[in-house]
Amino acid sequence: MEWPEAVASLGGTSDAWPRLRARYAEPHRRYHTLTHAAAVARDSAWLAEGLGDTDRAIVAVAAWTHDVVYDAKPGEDERASAAWARDALEGVAEAHVERIEGLILATIGHDAPPDDPLATALLDADLAVLGAPPDQYAAYADGVHQEYAKYPDEVWREGRIAVLERLLSRPLYRSEAARTRWASAAGSNLTTELTHWRGERTDHR
Repeated sequence: MEWPEAVASLGGTSDAWPRLRARYAEPHRRYHTLTHAAAVARDSAWLAEGLGDTDRAIVAVAAWTHDVVYDAKPGEDERASAAWARDALEGVAEAHVERIEGLILATIGHDAPPDDPLATALLDADLAVLGAPPDQYAAYADGVHQEYAKYPDEVWREGRIAVLERLLSRPLYRSEAARTRWASAAGSNLTTELTHWRGERTDHR
């Protein structure tokens, strides 16, 4: 669902669209661009097909805004994105705004109650890239690496290893549909990248 349609169905206006596009076009972004937001909106719409119109619109707005603020500061970025969404959703009922904020904040730890279908759609879609073909996954991983270029190489490497190990230590996807579509490839991609970064260590851990 596109931004104007989603916001309009919740009673708001699409006036914030130019500001949203400008945010995603910031020059330091390599992966977390409007292309990523559009992909999450597309995949979350597929995963949310069985939900009602309002719920699907809420998921769509959360998808479009979940990375609208991105400075490679995990946690801070998501909280700032939730605040940006609140400011942008003029005319939208408070209950819907709160729900959108909560969904965006759930992407910090990719955790939410297991019986929350809106969070399931958003969180699974946000990780869809992990199950992409190897060349697309490599482009994603390189893009994120470039976005973290302000950090020393060793800090990036150890941080990335920790992220990859955490992802591989638990089920990646909440829904059966996502597991069927992406889980096998995701496991292979993550393992390949983890092996690479472990091999870059100089202390032979």
